[in-house]
Amino acid sequence: MPIPVRRRTVGGISHALSRQALHAAEEAFRCLVASRPARPTQGASDMLRFFENLVDPYCDYPQVDHPPKKLWPFMNEYARPFRRVFAATTAVAIAVAAVEIWLISYIGRLVDLLAVADPGTFWQEHGTEMILVGLFLLTVRPLLEFLDVGLLNNAILPNFGTLIRWRSHSHVLRQSVGWFENDFAGRIANRIMQTPPAAGEAAFQIFDALTYATAYVAGALILLGEADARLALPLLVWLFLYVLLIRWTVVRVGPASQAASDARSAVTGRVVDSYTNIHSVKMFAHTSTEREYAREAIEHARRTVQDEMRIYTKMDLGLTLINGYLIVSVVGWAIWLWSTGAASIGAVAIATSLVVRLSAMTGWVMWALTSFFRNLGIVAEGMETIAQPITLVDHPDARPLDPGPGRIEFEAVAHHYGRRTGGLVRIDHVIEPGEKVGLVGRSGSGKSTFVKLLLRFYDVESGTIRVDGQDISLVTQDSLRARIGMVQQENSLLHRSVRDNILYGRPEATEDMVIRAARQAEACDFILDLEDPDGRSGFDAHVGERGVKLSGGQRQRIALARVILKDAPILVLDEATSALDSEVEAAIQDTLYGMMKGKTVIAIAHRLSTIARMDRIVVLDDGRIVETGSHASLLAKGGLYAGFWNRQSGGFITTDLEAAE
Repeated sequence: MPIPVRRRTVGGISHALSRQALHAAEEAFRCLVASRPARPTQGASDMLRFFENLVDPYCDYPQVDHPPKKLWPFMNEYARPFRRVFAATTAVAIAVAAVEIWLISYIGRLVDLLAVADPGTFWQEHGTEMILVGLFLLTVRPLLEFLDVGLLNNAILPNFGTLIRWRSHSHVLRQSVGWFENDFAGRIANRIMQTPPAAGEAAFQIFDALTYATAYVAGALILLGEADARLALPLLVWLFLYVLLIRWTVVRVGPASQAASDARSAVTGRVVDSYTNIHSVKMFAHTSTEREYAREAIEHARRTVQDEMRIYTKMDLGLTLINGYLIVSVVGWAIWLWSTGAASIGAVAIATSLVVRLSAMTGWVMWALTSFFRNLGIVAEGMETIAQPITLVDHPDARPLDPGPGRIEFEAVAHHYGRRTGGLVRIDHVIEPGEKVGLVGRSGSGKSTFVKLLLRFYDVESGTIRVDGQDISLVTQDSLRARIGMVQQENSLLHRSVRDNILYGRPEATEDMVIRAARQAEACDFILDLEDPDGRSGFDAHVGERGVKLSGGQRQRIALARVILKDAPILVLDEATSALDSEVEAAIQDTLYGMMKGKTVIAIAHRLSTIARMDRIVVLDDGRIVETGSHASLLAKGGLYAGFWNRQSGGFITTDLEAAE
């Protein structure tokens, strides 16, 4: 996140820095921090820690399944823990602006005093006043500035973004598997990462610029009115023009910023999609295709940024014109009033100081406003992901699944993913505790849907699924899935150590239990030979994103070790040995059948030799159970299963419909 730059006064002087200068200052600041790390005293650290601890970004909060869909209610929900801090920051910002206005007013008084005073007696007549003003500038003013920057930089900026990122990530993690399947992981992550700093920057601009500037302009009108009411007239005309320019800019910059943010997310989604599937890109020699695919999105992003920058260029031109009017009208009129004896030289000094200050400040305020609405556009774009409702939720009275032997019952279960076809069609089936059942069928016959519904990755559209007599829609999702161990055809590992990946099955397991599970999965030998680029080896070696540093067979064996360690009473094997070569598969088959003892097992396989020893085989076709029985009985029946078996080559089901008939 860029370092927010406060562009207020230093000794009454304002600097409206260009974006290039700000960027250079930011880079210089980073270099300075890198080369000479700050070492504040303990007292200073304690004072800053006070501000940093005013709000705990990880405080408890009521999780909602349907977040606000509109921008301001959405922001307000996250701002609740900061309400007192925001109120204090508003009050301090107004106080800082009031002090700046008073300082300009006092400059006018000082000019008038110096114009008529005798240098020899000035300190005798006004020394006490000068000392008190000096003490005020050395104590009260720095204290107010310290409170202001402490609340902004240490209480709001780091904590507000952190709170949003933490709660957004927590909300997204609660989404269903189906929700993730309908979006790019890269785009989801991009929105989680860019929305919090944008919201934090928007909050920063509200207090650092907007509140301060509003108070300052109000004070300037009062001050000019007191000096000479006529001086306030051109300021009011300028203010009217300035508000019109702000309105013109804001109306255009919001949509333009959201379009640019959408375009950036699209670029991220396409780039991450290419990187995630780099093996396919290389295998099919599609590097140039992916370059063009990304170029299309990058070019669209460039055009959206161009549209946005045109607005800022026009805004800058308009601002220069109306600020020129402000200086000429107010200062010129003040000089004319002085020349006619209608205003003092102090009033001219006040008018000149104010308009020069306002002229410099308006650029900063305009950029703050456009930054504010640009960041709101980014937040609005992020809300498209963050504010989506949780559709698959625990029942309000959901209880943990009571432990049982592992009986599974499907009663009139139908599910078509919201479509008219596909999925399952009114399945009635019971798997008894400890029974080993193989699921067989062509691609699209409903095997994966059967397992996903059992795990409650989706809610059934009709019917009921029970585990040990308990409706799974009435128990907590976590307790249900804790009772089911699953090894999939394509297991993705976390980019963590081998040990962490195995411990995912049972985090509280001991080191001996981890090693024993790895040994049962025939994984110990290759694990001990692993070493990652950072020099970590064995069980400490990191496996890369999705386990890409390992072969398919190695990933599968670590996944098996994870499920062995979990030791759940229900075991689901979805092509569990498909990534293993014949030699390793033969060695691990005994392990698999060993870990099946005493468990209810559902095994999906195209290689029928891996499930021939199951107690019962269920054949699915077009979402319906068409055959069920032992391997021998189904062969004797001469039906669909027998056709699969006879037409296998190397033990695989043919997916050609004509061959299966």
